[in-house]
Amino acid sequence: MVSAPAEQGPASTVLEGPSELAGPPSSLPLTVGSAGDGVVDLQRRLERLGFSCAEDDTGTFASRTRSAVLAFQRERGLRTDGVCGRYTWAALVEAGFRLGDRLLYRRAPMLRGDDVAELQKRLSVLGFDPGGVDGIFGDQTVEALADFQRNVGLLPDGICGPSTLGELARLQLRPGGADLVSLVRERLSVGSSPRTLVGRRIAVGETGGFAVGVHALCRALSAAGALPIPLHLPDPEEQAVAANVAAVDCYVGLRLEPEQAWARSFFYRGYRYESVVSRRLAELVQARLVTALELADGGTEGMALPELRGTQMPAVIIELGSPKQVVMRTVELSAAVVDALSIWLTLDWD
Repeated sequence: MVSAPAEQGPASTVLEGPSELAGPPSSLPLTVGSAGDGVVDLQRRLERLGFSCAEDDTGTFASRTRSAVLAFQRERGLRTDGVCGRYTWAALVEAGFRLGDRLLYRRAPMLRGDDVAELQKRLSVLGFDPGGVDGIFGDQTVEALADFQRNVGLLPDGICGPSTLGELARLQLRPGGADLVSLVRERLSVGSSPRTLVGRRIAVGETGGFAVGVHALCRALSAAGALPIPLHLPDPEEQAVAANVAAVDCYVGLRLEPEQAWARSFFYRGYRYESVVSRRLAELVQARLVTALELADGGTEGMALPELRGTQMPAVIIELGSPKQVVMRTVELSAAVVDALSIWLTLDWD
């Protein structure tokens, strides 16, 4: 863990805030019919963020609390099931932080929150690349922050405290600064040579139940000259970590949804930010999958799913219903994805 230097402010500012110190309720998941202190905490967090639970009794998870959870999930790009589980709870905690509430520094586990996302956005607008605006205070954010501090004459320690916040507030946006440097970097990474699949490292992941699809797509990618990396990990956050460690050029996640009959494609959309290049890939994939697999068109959607948020490269997740039909057509599925990737790599991002 990094210690805060004296110039950044008093040591008392080095804290994670009451939201993090409280920890998640032991009763997760919370759903209709749940009651107790965990529900009280949930309702208070939702109310503070503007999602009213007022019609439900305090500490009772009823229809109004469920509606508030659904609204919050929609706003944050989470799966909308009205249940407060692990990821919804974490998003509630993160949403409670504002830039300046706490020192931001590199630690393990990494700090997460809306304050981190706001810092990343400000750095990116000023021309310092923290990676994607994902709300995760990782190594790229440390490097971008230290570079900013160096440029304004502060100790480049990668810690965001009062002095750094003061400099961020003092500086005006550069001319034409509406574009984030993170987005520029992302476009350049896709448009770099080679503009084909040859030599490209592509991670193909599944969290369980669709290994046959991953193997088929990896074979098709190999035939096209790419270097596929199969990931069979049940935890979506582990999928993201593995893709980052492998330094792949793109991540494609495959998921089966037995209760559905459509094809859907997801790209990353988070805190006032979306991955433009991932969105375009998702659109290309979606258009081809619907025809190739003869499934209903579930469309494309920006979400903050763990694999999409945690990966440091363009990423899409493909969800497919009618599993029996899909498993019989893994060749068509693979051809559609390879075709979409091949076209995506030739797009002009200027």
